[in-house]
Amino acid sequence: MDTSKAEVSLEAIKNDKEEIEHKKHVIEEAAQKRGIDEEQVARFRQFTEADTDWHRAMNKKLMRKVDTHLLPLLVLMYLLNFLDRNNLSQARLGTLEEDLKMKGTDFNLATSILFVGYLLMQLPSNLLLTRVRPSLFLGSAMTIWGVISTAQAAVRSFGGLIAARFFLGFAEAPFFPGAIFLMSSWYTRGEMAHRIAWFYSGSSLANAFGGLIGAGVLSNLSGAHGISGWRWLFIIEGTITIGIAILSTFILPNYPANTNWLTPEEQAYAQWRLVDDTGEADLANTISVKEGVKMAFKDPRLYLFTLLQHVSLLSQAFQYFFPTIVKTLGFGTIETLLLTVPVWIATFLVSLVVTYTSGRFNDRSIHIVSLMLISVVGNIIAVSTLNTGARFFAMFLLPIGAVTSYQIILAWVANSFPRPLVKRSACISFANLVGNSANIYGSYMYPSSDGPRYLPGGAATAGVAFLVAVLALLARFVLQKENKRLAELEASELNGTAVDNPEVAAPGFRYIL
Repeated sequence: MDTSKAEVSLEAIKNDKEEIEHKKHVIEEAAQKRGIDEEQVARFRQFTEADTDWHRAMNKKLMRKVDTHLLPLLVLMYLLNFLDRNNLSQARLGTLEEDLKMKGTDFNLATSILFVGYLLMQLPSNLLLTRVRPSLFLGSAMTIWGVISTAQAAVRSFGGLIAARFFLGFAEAPFFPGAIFLMSSWYTRGEMAHRIAWFYSGSSLANAFGGLIGAGVLSNLSGAHGISGWRWLFIIEGTITIGIAILSTFILPNYPANTNWLTPEEQAYAQWRLVDDTGEADLANTISVKEGVKMAFKDPRLYLFTLLQHVSLLSQAFQYFFPTIVKTLGFGTIETLLLTVPVWIATFLVSLVVTYTSGRFNDRSIHIVSLMLISVVGNIIAVSTLNTGARFFAMFLLPIGAVTSYQIILAWVANSFPRPLVKRSACISFANLVGNSANIYGSYMYPSSDGPRYLPGGAATAGVAFLVAVLALLARFVLQKENKRLAELEASELNGTAVDNPEVAAPGFRYIL
């Protein structure tokens, strides 16, 4: 036997044991620091010592349960959230503007005012979420916005529509960041991108179904019982939302530690996965809301990712005018609504593929850059020609690039901030708050007077899409530098030098690039 090889093998085994012991110590320390009881700490010790095959089987069993209970309902809730927010664009193709005597940029104002209410309620609602059962909080918010969405059918003036849209945004505010926050309390950083893709697919499906529903309602119910087609659209979609909202209160899970469809071992393992991934479990009362907010605003990465999310949402401003833009191809109202369907189905399918590869290869930035360049090309084609075939092809490129990349950005934001839970909630809420402010002025990028080419809006959107790609590369360089610093700190700790830095609580923790 080769003695040198034997020595290398023994040294490797020794190093592996030392790494496991160090990892076990760090995880136990993190668990105890966060108030996890002794029984759970003992389970954590067993999980850390378990072999790869056991973890693979346990993880598969747990994820099957979590995905089944959490994802389908969140996708459906977001589909209805986006449908109720965006059905104004389908209603416009009916007699909405004529009935409410709207003119000029009135439609743009009706679109943007929703986001004023949305932003005002954003941060407080999600800090409250850390103190209220998520299923009750999100279900209640959904019920309220469903009622307001239905009530839009009763407005008799432009002023009434503005008031309804403002309060609709106010009621919708808790859901989106709250759902992302809830998902990040169940999934590790590597699992988030693909799950967020499934969740955010609700917007693509909402646009697809919105086109189908809009075509059906406007063609078959206009004037039924003396009610305009666009009013029926609000009534039907709002009523469905209320029904699903009530069911969600009883079905939607909360946090791993208090979910009754998991066994005690599965509850503990669900928490252990988060500790193993980032060094902390999600426990709502470990620090105060004030402390969590302070921690969030002291993290400089928050501002970079907030800007990235803001410009990414600005690059999607075309969504709220998409049926109107598609109508420039020269087709009738019903045909236009039907033509939007394949575009959003294609966006949904592409998003599943690219977010899977993003998670599979632990990459965010390169995927975002590639997708945003597709959006740039789509915008350039759309404003450069009136050829029907070329413009219809561009209609596919716009959402495939901008909407799909945003899904990856959401995952990047959610898993780029170390816990505790309250800090992560504040970061997600703030990024979403400032990000969505883009929709207030972005709603004016496509005034009807610029049709059919919409040159100013399309050119500006192309420039914004390119800026998203640049910021994604900048974020990559910043996180690369942070990873290098974390490696140095971890090396110092392993060499016996005390390091007071919560970001190295989990051995090997690195930011995903």
